[in-house]
Amino acid sequence: MAERQPPRFTGVNTYIDPYGRFHFRHSWEWEQFELDDNRDGVMFVPDTKDMNTWFAVWITELKDQHVVAEDLDILREGLEEGLEQLEDCKVEQSSEDVMGNLIKFERIFTFKENGQTRKRKQWVLYVDRWMIVVIFQGSTEEEYKYWLAMANYSFATFNLPEELWFMTDRDLAGYWKEYTKK
Repeated sequence: MAERQPPRFTGVNTYIDPYGRFHFRHSWEWEQFELDDNRDGVMFVPDTKDMNTWFAVWITELKDQHVVAEDLDILREGLEEGLEQLEDCKVEQSSEDVMGNLIKFERIFTFKENGQTRKRKQWVLYVDRWMIVVIFQGSTEEEYKYWLAMANYSFATFNLPEELWFMTDRDLAGYWKEYTKK
């Protein structure tokens, strides 16, 4: 059997959220799909013969909530409770960052789904009143490893607009909340 050649970029596209809330770059060969469960976002699949390997971003508005840095501990607890819901979940890497009032959790973990061990890299970002989830999933640990360099490019080029960064600036947050009440 011939050895599988590593994936290569032959071109790159930029996905821009229709509402301007985020953008990232991805291989132009990856197929775009709508998300299930009425989620607001997008999914890209590198090989349509394996729909369990994908890169996705979705965003949820936190109604009447404004996340601040001091919410870190309670948000971490919620994230950990969510991961515990996955069958046989094993977190391999865990980090979190706070930049102003922007909170970012990163987790790399394996879990079982339909009897198959899958692997994910996940960012959960809290940006004022938005929760943004960025995930790369491999249908198996081997598929995760195979596509990881390309997925990491999408993570590395993931960007938020200046307006959302403005909303997380601790010095300006009070001004922003007063301004948006008008």
